[in-house]
Amino acid sequence: MVLLIGNYPPDRQQSMQRFAKMMLQGLTAAGVPAELIQPEPLFGNFRIAGSFIAKWLGYIDKFLLFPGKLRRRLSTGTDIVHICDHSNAVYTKHVSRMPVLVTCHDLLAVRGALGEETDCPASFAGKFLQRWILDGLQRATAIACVSRATLRDAERLLGKENRPQLHVIQNGLNYPYQKQSPEIIRTRLKGIVDIERPFVLHVGSNLRRKNREGVARIFGLTKNDWDGQLVLAGDPVGPELHSLGESSGVADRIVEVVHPNSEILEALYSAALALIYPSRFEGFGWPIVEAQACGCPVICSDREPLPEVAGDAALLHDAEDEVGFAADILRMLNPSERERWSQASVGNAEKYRTEKMIARYVELYRQLGARV
Repeated sequence: MVLLIGNYPPDRQQSMQRFAKMMLQGLTAAGVPAELIQPEPLFGNFRIAGSFIAKWLGYIDKFLLFPGKLRRRLSTGTDIVHICDHSNAVYTKHVSRMPVLVTCHDLLAVRGALGEETDCPASFAGKFLQRWILDGLQRATAIACVSRATLRDAERLLGKENRPQLHVIQNGLNYPYQKQSPEIIRTRLKGIVDIERPFVLHVGSNLRRKNREGVARIFGLTKNDWDGQLVLAGDPVGPELHSLGESSGVADRIVEVVHPNSEILEALYSAALALIYPSRFEGFGWPIVEAQACGCPVICSDREPLPEVAGDAALLHDAEDEVGFAADILRMLNPSERERWSQASVGNAEKYRTEKMIARYVELYRQLGARV
């Protein structure tokens, strides 16, 4: 039995929640018994959005109540504990007499708390929490890093003595993305995006490291050369980005698609001229693989691990090279050029089939002594 530990729902860490569910579904499909548990909101039911108190009420649920639930569950029979997100590595100290594996998606917040530049600054309490997470990682039996770049961070931050086993298991697709027909695209995007007008796509949040402002500036550089749109999928656009769109003269050509489901996202990838992804810091970069699986050309930054994930199937630029990004958007207006990169994208995405990722995890469970 594999006991998966997921994330606290009120924290709204959507990608981490998808990863945990993907692990549960993938293991079950592979015939491996698995169960997913996570901290449940009790005090967190009284959270007030954006308040200081809300965070601390969540801490009660996560760090005072959940460990007792975890220990009770471990007493009923488990072969291995798999903590699906490194931010929950604090739970490793509650696991004994069995192997515990942690998936490490990135160490950007830990690095930020240690004073490194990662666009992830930490408060006083945040610095304490990230140190606690790092200590929890040190207690694990093994850590599966989702990229070689994250592995290098783990090697450096955990030191050489008495550290856990370190492995690289790249993420698989959390949805069976594939290129959709014009009819399906038209049906799914009706009333959302005018697909008769070409568009470039960005998928992500408003976190500084995602560089949404850079996306808007890049798009602004192309405004006189085509009558395209910029579709921003993910978090609602904030006032600063709205202002930037106004000052760049492209506000009326920016379309928001707030928190699209996987089917809408698949249609967006399938219809987009290209995915533009000038991120400054990443642990993996899921939208790159999702786009490639749908045959969408990718134009992304050359900061690791994005080149590792994108392979030879993406056009790469320094995150600050906005002129270069803009030039490649216009390059994709050539149908033969776009088709070339579309085919390369589909080929690269084959490496990230979910079944391959699950097989790697099952192999690692067995290496660690679990009878699964």
